[in-house]
Amino acid sequence: MSPLTWELFSFVVLALFALDMFQTRKEAPSLKKALLWSLFWFVLAFIFCAALYVYWPLMAPDSTYSPKDASIAFITGYLLEKMLSVDNLFVFALIFSQFAVPESSRPRILLWGIIGALALRAVMIFVGAGLLAEYHWILYIFAVFLIITGVKLWFANTEETSDFSSSKLVIFAKKYIPFDDKYDGHKLLTKVNGKRIATPLLLVVIVIMFTDIMFALDSIPAIFAITQEPFLVFAANVFALLGLRSLYFVLQGMLDKFCYLQPALAFILSFIGIKMFLVGTAYEVPTVISLLTIIGIISLAIIGSVMKNRSQNV
Repeated sequence: MSPLTWELFSFVVLALFALDMFQTRKEAPSLKKALLWSLFWFVLAFIFCAALYVYWPLMAPDSTYSPKDASIAFITGYLLEKMLSVDNLFVFALIFSQFAVPESSRPRILLWGIIGALALRAVMIFVGAGLLAEYHWILYIFAVFLIITGVKLWFANTEETSDFSSSKLVIFAKKYIPFDDKYDGHKLLTKVNGKRIATPLLLVVIVIMFTDIMFALDSIPAIFAITQEPFLVFAANVFALLGLRSLYFVLQGMLDKFCYLQPALAFILSFIGIKMFLVGTAYEVPTVISLLTIIGIISLAIIGSVMKNRSQNV
């Protein structure tokens, strides 16, 4: 990948995140606005995929990927990361509820969470790519990890929820950082009796960021099964995170109705883990098959959830 490509893409990423910040800078957007922006970010990812197909020889003149390979790898990785990011939204909604976060503060917290997730994933992507280039056997460790995660999801109790408000992380943070019990607008720090102390908003940001670390441990190994080209992995993560705040406000009233998300994620992670084991063998799964499988599972999960909800409302 040429240095100029990285520089231009970095500039585009900063501009797109600035746009995302600007359109949700004040308060929670309306459902209509959130839906339109979610659609915008989704379409933009496919436009970028088309640009990869057209300009890939200029962007990466030394790459072994053809324009078709690069565009398919990107869109497959994007859909995979987008699907996994929906799971993040379930947890974010739970955290907001347990900490009684004001509606007006949620866009800002989501922004901090997404910035932290992007920075963390960038580090993990480039470290992971370097390790895989040097030690191919690490791919099999990733594969085992994904399969174990998928199996755990298959048998996890959907009724059980974590209590983030009394987790060990929160207890540890409160031990070393003085916190107030009341929110103070969008402030992370406030003054009480002349002393500067943290607001509950800072505590929520800490919980969101550490939660992102746990999600990255699943998503980064998963996308390396699709492609080990660092630029494509990073680009897929960027476009998956763009608009995640808007998507949250679209789905926040419907998250509990997406009842087949967990088995869908379990199947996808198990499938990707098996695909990793087969990389470099005669039975290697083509990226096109991975793409069609992910699209098929997402579609079945959505259709199945809609049908189940309709039958329960009859």
